[in-house]
Amino acid sequence: MELTEDAASTLKHYMEKESPVPEYVRFGVKAGGCSGFTYTIGFDSRHRKFDLEFKTCGIKLLVDKKSHLYVKGTTIGWSNELQDKGFKFDNPFAKGSCGCRTSFMIDMSATTSTNSTPNWMN
Repeated sequence: MELTEDAASTLKHYMEKESPVPEYVRFGVKAGGCSGFTYTIGFDSRHRKFDLEFKTCGIKLLVDKKSHLYVKGTTIGWSNELQDKGFKFDNPFAKGSCGCRTSFMIDMSATTSTNSTPNWMN
């Protein structure tokens, strides 16, 4: 799990507006959206039992183990473009997405394949 510098800067900006300032950014996946799955991003101040922790660009990310199956290796970016402002997800397991770019389909065979190691693990 990685953040681009732009995404990290945006998250830091919003974290500093919270009171108290959260310790973590929580990233996950839930069922829904027009393509089957939807990304979720929020703030949290506690690490839960089944969380994995990643540190990137000075931000601590939490991802629950179940969501991690669908988003491992994902890079989260940020766009400031007028008609396309928001987080961008570069997910190596996403088979497709819709126009909203927060809803995606997964190639389940790629997430469970034991015969090959994805590039992001090397």
